[in-house]
Amino acid sequence: MPTRLFALNGVPDDEAEDVRAVLTDGGIDYYETPAGNWGISSPAIWLNDERQLDQARSLIDAYQRARMVRVREEYAQMEKAGERRTVLDVIKGNPLRFILYLAVIAAVVYFSTKPFMDFGK
Repeated sequence: MPTRLFALNGVPDDEAEDVRAVLTDGGIDYYETPAGNWGISSPAIWLNDERQLDQARSLIDAYQRARMVRVREEYAQMEKAGERRTVLDVIKGNPLRFILYLAVIAAVVYFSTKPFMDFGK
């Protein structure tokens, strides 16, 4: 019976590729379901044989521990070198987009609260 092993919602492409490689190298028989045309389905990696679940889970857990250590080290190096991107850097990189987003947010808030402000009149 197929068993869902790894949900791919919000998973970066490089991590998904690494998980696929780890499973293939470990001899795990799996298949993948996509998010669908509109992205509303649940993309995931499924096992064909649930007897491989423990082995597959241990391979993925080991990979994720190693990835966590590597990513934290990379982040610390970027922070030490002053290369870490901040919100201010993103705004400076594209100020027009920031202003546009801010205007859309203000319009949504205005039109969402206007009926309630006029309610007492």
